[in-house]
Amino acid sequence: MLKGFFNVPVPVNEPVLNYGPNSPERAALKAALEKARAQQIDIPMYIGGEEVRTGNLKELRPPHDHQHLLGTFHYGDKSHVVAAIDAALAAKADWENLPWEQRAAIFLKAAELVAGPYRAIINAATMLGQSKNAYQAEIDAACEFIDFLRFNVQYMTEIYQQQPPVSGKGIWNRLEQRPLEGFVFALTPFNFTAIAGNLPASAAMMGNVVVWKPADTQVYAANVIMQIFKEAGLPDGVVNLIYADGPEVGDVVFSHPDFAGIHFTGSTKVFQHIWGEIGANIHKYKTYPRIVGETGGKDFVLAHPSADADVVATALLRGAYEYQGQKCSAASRAYVPASLWPAVKEHMVREMATFKMGPTEDFENFINAVISEVSFDKLAKYIDAAKTDAGVEVVAGGNYDKSKGWFVEPTLLKVDDPKYVTMCEELFGPVLTLYVYEDDQFEQIMDVIDTTSIYALTGSIISQDRYAIAQATQRLRNAAGNFYINDKPTGAVVGQQPFGGARGSGTNDKAGSMINLLRWVSPRTIKETFDPPKDYRYPFLAK
Repeated sequence: MLKGFFNVPVPVNEPVLNYGPNSPERAALKAALEKARAQQIDIPMYIGGEEVRTGNLKELRPPHDHQHLLGTFHYGDKSHVVAAIDAALAAKADWENLPWEQRAAIFLKAAELVAGPYRAIINAATMLGQSKNAYQAEIDAACEFIDFLRFNVQYMTEIYQQQPPVSGKGIWNRLEQRPLEGFVFALTPFNFTAIAGNLPASAAMMGNVVVWKPADTQVYAANVIMQIFKEAGLPDGVVNLIYADGPEVGDVVFSHPDFAGIHFTGSTKVFQHIWGEIGANIHKYKTYPRIVGETGGKDFVLAHPSADADVVATALLRGAYEYQGQKCSAASRAYVPASLWPAVKEHMVREMATFKMGPTEDFENFINAVISEVSFDKLAKYIDAAKTDAGVEVVAGGNYDKSKGWFVEPTLLKVDDPKYVTMCEELFGPVLTLYVYEDDQFEQIMDVIDTTSIYALTGSIISQDRYAIAQATQRLRNAAGNFYINDKPTGAVVGQQPFGGARGSGTNDKAGSMINLLRWVSPRTIKETFDPPKDYRYPFLAK
């Protein structure tokens, strides 16, 4: 076996392509979209080295065009979950004993495949399957996914390089990082293709084997991710991709003695249920499982009276309505001083009137569809309730239509009560609720922000007053795991703003940082003594 201390390529954030008219990336993406729409694909599960087809087919349709069939995928049951676990455990010994630089090479190659030949393919799949426009797909499915792969390799090497700083005379102290003892379960959401790829990849990179279940509404792009992993040389059984009913999967996974950890992104309610199941079954496991989760958010923007109204309005327009507000970090509640509100309102109403809404294939559309009919109906219910509430003003939007796709118009609500339901509950859609506070109530409104929601994911302060910025940064330190100054609360970049929150928003294990990868290893300290003692007696025992 080759020996050496290897330096990996220094990671840099992948440049975001702009997809402007006549650009080569626009032409490539248009061609990929056309090709994808022209065929109906058959998507299997990937268990060990097998492509598993059950015949129990589920349909995949674009949220913005639910009349069109993109393909079908094969749904499994408990037997397939068992098979996936067995395949993972069968692959474990060879994978964890593979030299780390060989594992690194696989994921570095995967990054290059995404950056090159698969870029248009994975972006098109995300646009069609998850209704993201070209720019939102680019920053997610291409750039963020690439960044996760490259930066995590760097973090992996830094973890392996950590050693005890001191060894005593005649002693050599060493530290090694072992993969977890068992398998890791990756449960991934619909809204970010990068997250769907990173959750299984980060655990696998550290020598673990994985059972991966994506959201049904993300399977179309998940299939592309799996093809990339396979082409990059990921051995069979290291990551096993299954589609099945969540509770059925949980019954098998959380009762298995070799369950070693979960890497999760999804709803707070589901995560809390999973945590309870793990707790109830704790006596069954060979080791205490690692529980890593990023869940919901009710993310805020606080404007100070010194803020620039145009900066506030732009942060709200982008932060609340990009990708139809279906980001864990999306601005969903805002607090604007009375002196600033007229200018902010004028700017937002004017610009929201220019939003174009429609299918992702038309690059002029800034707004696309929400993910599903379930999401559509939930949002419509909240909007209808707001329309009939005397304490709520529908400032802009408020319409919806599902005849062609799940289209919900970007909606701005102004409320009299800062604890109104849409200020507190996560809606996960293009609905922003705003409260106007009196200018001299800045300190009090921070208390309201801090106590309104169970979540603590992202938030921002917009101000030109440095004392106010410092005050908010300190006062709201527990209200957001990612805090922004004079910016929208979305758009965290791997290697720059590691992402995650606490309270009801998760375990804050910061995807896109070394912190996250440390959760997927178990350290062992080794002490070697070169000239060990041969007599039990210590000098103090002498007369």
